[in-house]
Amino acid sequence: MPAYTPAEFVKEENVADGAAAPNQTLWISEAGGLTQFGAFVEVLQPGTRSSIKHWHSAEDEMVYVLEGQVTLVEGDSETLLHPGDAATFRAGAPVGHCLWNRSAAPTRCLVVGTRAPVDNITYPDHDRVCHRDRSLPDDIWLNGAGEPASSPY
Repeated sequence: MPAYTPAEFVKEENVADGAAAPNQTLWISEAGGLTQFGAFVEVLQPGTRSSIKHWHSAEDEMVYVLEGQVTLVEGDSETLLHPGDAATFRAGAPVGHCLWNRSAAPTRCLVVGTRAPVDNITYPDHDRVCHRDRSLPDDIWLNGAGEPASSPY
């Protein structure tokens, strides 16, 4: 069974507006070639979010806070999470969620989610649905009426 160090994780960086440093996604699952679930450490810089609010029709997600504090935004509710706290999001539960680092220091979270062959990701605040079919090369974006639309990102 292979073991991986952080230097071997697949690293993605995303520069957020106004952030002093980029957010990072450190893919553990990609380093190991896993296909049934995704697992990564997400590093959120102060003032940045993990995503815009969304929910999955076919994929479960969970977040475990490793370092720092982060605000879980779920629907109209907000909950401050600290190291050792976790949040879970059941597939098909129609409540948008995201993480927002409103603190003055970076936050590190372990994120794990299933990888369904087909999933619809709804962005309730942006009138968008992303249709993800892992057998296709690209996601398909639609508005709430089912018409082609652009990504809200």
